Amino acid sequence: MSSEQTIDRTGRKQWWRFARHAAEMAVSMVVGMVALEPVWSFAWPGLADDVTAHVLVMATNMSLGMGLWMRIRRHGWAGIAEMSAAMYAPFVVLLPFHWAGALSGMALMTAGHVLMVPAMLVAMWRRRHEYGC
Repeated sequence: MSSEQTIDRTGRKQWWRFARHAAEMAVSMVVGMVALEPVWSFAWPGLADDVTAHVLVMATNMSLGMGLWMRIRRHGWAGIAEMSAAMYAPFVVLLPFHWAGALSGMALMTAGHVLMVPAMLVAMWRRRHEYGC
């Protein structure tokens, strides 16, 4: 096998490791939302009526699920904090538009979740040595 083939194979392996970790993060975020939503519904019956609180609680649920999985995978606290910040950042940016009436609650929820993906990828790329690259 030539050195060029070895480099290509190594690059693909690193890319797949990075992609697998991104998928694991997405799954752990969904698990966090699904597992913790009943707790919040019980503890805070009117939560869904307060859009601001609802999106921040949802970001918290996703961060807890993702943070737990990252600890299981032996990531450091700084990386977990950065990835958690990526969960909140889109909502922090978009909430003033919601408060001003420029974004509906559904648009806020949708845009916040969509923007989480690039925010997560930026956090992962910044610490790519931890994620397989």
